[in-house]
Amino acid sequence: MNWLSKLERKFGKYAIPNLTLYLIICYAFGYLIRIVNQDFMNYLYLDPYQIFHGQVWRLLTWIVIPPSEISIFTLIMLYFYFSIGTTLERTWGTFRYNVYLLGGMLLTIIGAILFYVVCCLPPVAAQIGLAESGMAAEVWAYAAQSFSTYYVCMSIILAFAATFPDMRVLFMFIIPIKIKVLGIVYAIMLAFDFLTDFVAIFQVDNPIVGLLKAGQCVSMLFSMLAFVLFFITTRSSFRTPNQIRRQKQFHQQMHPKTETLSKHKCAICGRTEKQFPDLEFRFCSKCNGNYEYCIDHLYTHKHVQ
Repeated sequence: MNWLSKLERKFGKYAIPNLTLYLIICYAFGYLIRIVNQDFMNYLYLDPYQIFHGQVWRLLTWIVIPPSEISIFTLIMLYFYFSIGTTLERTWGTFRYNVYLLGGMLLTIIGAILFYVVCCLPPVAAQIGLAESGMAAEVWAYAAQSFSTYYVCMSIILAFAATFPDMRVLFMFIIPIKIKVLGIVYAIMLAFDFLTDFVAIFQVDNPIVGLLKAGQCVSMLFSMLAFVLFFITTRSSFRTPNQIRRQKQFHQQMHPKTETLSKHKCAICGRTEKQFPDLEFRFCSKCNGNYEYCIDHLYTHKHVQ
């Protein structure tokens, strides 16, 4: 039993079912807040500067920040996230899916706080100009927008591709494509975005812009870290549905089920209790040997001497 199974035995009853649905509901509240009062969103971002200055509610409210602007494409993607997230929850189990999704969110929070702590070190703060600018709050307000659940949702696609590599989906509802191909495309896109932002950190002249690019890299790295850690730590027990099916087929071929012998069989007609469960059988005391007969031939057979 691996560490995840041990945790599931102790804390599995606290797992939240339909977690993907609750995440999408949070997005719906975020879109509503954005429509009603756009400025109020500034109080919800995962801003480590404001968290260390008392606004601890941001540790939870950043989850309602939608991954993108509302559009038809966004609605399609949210439905896609709901579909694959629900399938993963049914396949892995509620607890394991909770660990994966909530773990990605927790790692994002840890990454944001560590990033803030490193940037507040005197040598780093002096190099990027935060120590002299007096605009730390404004700068971190922009940097906080890099930390969202966008990459956490992307990790759901990667997890689904790793679990069901041969499943086909209709890309844009038209083009059939294997989910592993879609996962590879997303992985390449993430790697390209990460490298682009990482190189831009050292190329931009404005240190504040470099800080924002670095925040984007940290958000991406720690969100994807959940995918890496989950599959590395559970690789000994993780099996895809195709692997499970092949293992069962192999086991059946190596250990075929032998048909159990009948306990009762009539020596005249050959009927057994498996064929006729209600039929009675008796041994004949006058026959020389263990001869068993059904009730129809018990008194009519010729005794064996």
